[in-house]
Amino acid sequence: MTTAATRHDRQISPVFLALVAVMAASAWAVWKEYGASPGFGVFLFVVSGWIVSLCLHEYAHARAALHSGDLTVGAKGYLTLNPLRYTHVALSIVLPVLFVVMGGIGLPGGAVFIERHRIRGRWRHSLISAAGPLTNILFAAALTAPFWLHALDGVPDVFRYALAFLALLQVTAAILNLLPVPGLDGYGIVEPWLSPALRRQVEPFAPFGLLAVFGVLWIPSVNHAFFDGVDALMRALDVSEWDTYWGQEYFRFWQGEPRVPVPFGS
Repeated sequence: MTTAATRHDRQISPVFLALVAVMAASAWAVWKEYGASPGFGVFLFVVSGWIVSLCLHEYAHARAALHSGDLTVGAKGYLTLNPLRYTHVALSIVLPVLFVVMGGIGLPGGAVFIERHRIRGRWRHSLISAAGPLTNILFAAALTAPFWLHALDGVPDVFRYALAFLALLQVTAAILNLLPVPGLDGYGIVEPWLSPALRRQVEPFAPFGLLAVFGVLWIPSVNHAFFDGVDALMRALDVSEWDTYWGQEYFRFWQGEPRVPVPFGS
């Protein structure tokens, strides 16, 4: 018999709390310019912050599923925010972090296993899929708030760059995840509204959707158009390309400490 999630099932995992602690400690270190290499502090802050956002992304899917009728998510550990309890740790955590390190792009992660047959109503199915990328959007809004609120007076430059780069990852993850491509959350939003015949035709392609997206992004013209759109959105949030660029440069501490020139006109 399936029961509602217990208090133990909802208890926040020590693994997640440790990630939050690393994020907070590294943020303090970057702010205070503590240590010989500020780049290493930026790296820890961005990676831990990125993993925290992935945990919240998956938690949002699970929480929406719980309130939509799938009471099994608690027993599976999805409500504890423990990244080790996801069905595909490599896809949800390891691969996204590798893409951040290698290319500075927010790879959509996945997944928690939702028992969709327990859920009734197309709107609920769509909401479950939308909950993850909405979390990335809210995370990006929080990170960029100091920029669009013009509250950066006194904020150390390196900390500003780190915030900008982490926000960029959230924006790219949200955009990619909302694409209506099989296997991504965007398709999960529209899938309940498609005919059963069309869904059966598309289903075999779902495991390859993410690979197809990144294959297309390798095309130079598409890549430039995508990042031009991302940069335009970041500028709308008052985050400049200068900030995100130097955030990524500091993040790549293994390449040597960057020498940031003074912006023209400052």
